[in-house]
Amino acid sequence: MSVGSFTDPGALAAALDRGAQRSLVAAEAAMRHSAQALVQQVQQRASGRPGPRVITGRYRASWGSEVRRAGPVIAGEVGSGAPQARRLEFGFVGVDSLGRHYSQRPYQHLGPAVEQAGPLIAQALSQAVEGSL
Repeated sequence: MSVGSFTDPGALAAALDRGAQRSLVAAEAAMRHSAQALVQQVQQRASGRPGPRVITGRYRASWGSEVRRAGPVIAGEVGSGAPQARRLEFGFVGVDSLGRHYSQRPYQHLGPAVEQAGPLIAQALSQAVEGSL
């Protein structure tokens, strides 16, 4: 049997399964790398204007990523558990739970980073899968 030529359906199925597994492993690695790169972009954009100013650095350090795989589905999540994250990204006009009045403009740092990273992540995943086959 030559490379790329199959006469036995079982051998073909086994080769396809091996290729699929290699592709998943490569795609997961690419997603982990891409998610971490996105975190770094958000942190950089959250380091002063036009994003939020750095006071203690705790907010910037609160950003992280998590990648999960369930069967053939790979999901990457980037976020912050900091209570001010939503307010900084989207701004806030109104009265907060303590009765304080705000008219805070948004300091977008996540949205622009995601916009810039989206095509790069798609390219990294495509290259990972192509390279594994």
